[in-house]
Amino acid sequence: MMRFCSLAATEARAGERAVELGAGVGTAGLALAHRVVGLSVTLVELDPALADLARDNALRNSLGDRVQVATLDVAASEREFAAAGLLAESFARVLMNPPFNDPGAAECLARCAAPPCPSRIARDACRLDGPRPCVARAGGHAHADLARRRLAEVFGACAGFGGITVLPVHPRPDAAAIRIIVRAVKASRAPFTLLPGLTLEGRRESRVPKPKRCCAMLRRSQ
Repeated sequence: MMRFCSLAATEARAGERAVELGAGVGTAGLALAHRVVGLSVTLVELDPALADLARDNALRNSLGDRVQVATLDVAASEREFAAAGLLAESFARVLMNPPFNDPGAAECLARCAAPPCPSRIARDACRLDGPRPCVARAGGHAHADLARRRLAEVFGACAGFGGITVLPVHPRPDAAAIRIIVRAVKASRAPFTLLPGLTLEGRRESRVPKPKRCCAMLRRSQ
């Protein structure tokens, strides 16, 4: 649940467009749409069954007027993305929460980046035999919650992005990070920032909700 909360805490604004790549049943994107009134959200999901559940979830939560679902592979062609209303450089916020053990998880990062990602995994997963659009607009933010081993792929996939901020997530104070929360800004020239780690199980007297702590730490890095 922490993974979804961290993405739902994205500092989107009313009037913006956000897209979640590999949305599943839409947990993070729907939570973000519920939190930010006036935000338009597109959920992209390859599995038709999960996409149908995402549509139903949007309707059940009275978000059908601001949330649309595209049954689409994140590695689809530019023409297929355009046909689904996902035009290049049209989103202010791009959310990604790839499966923890998916060897092709970097394809979501590659969809945000341009030119083609040099990462072998992302290149193979995206079938880079033709142009693919970068869905984030200039100044747009990409937000990803990834397994820690994806850190090297982040830098390979984020060509054209700057202001990359990485927040390590630790299960306990004495344990290595298990995940990384990444934020990057398209066309930014800001330097890389590695934030102090966020510990999920810390001192008992800490009563600040974890998603709020995560959002506050990212905000302070701007």
